[in-house]
Amino acid sequence: MSENIVILMIGVSTLLGALGLIALLWGIKTGQFDDQSKFIDSARFDGEDALRDAVMMEEKKKKRQKKKENEEKAYGPPD
Repeated sequence: MSENIVILMIGVSTLLGALGLIALLWGIKTGQFDDQSKFIDSARFDGEDALRDAVMMEEKKKKRQKKKENEEKAYGPPD
């Protein structure tokens, strides 16, 4: 490949990268990625069973964490 083609490819790829970055920043600035109805819809369509399951899973997680902390506290090197 000639040197001119490599320079042209680097220039074009840099330009396309800059355009992609500008588009991303514009999308973030204008709120294109904000999904305000996501949390409302998830709460609206969740049933009581799903909520009970989530609470039960959270309690199990807390119990495991507490048990792990107690085991770590109970461990001591032999004297």
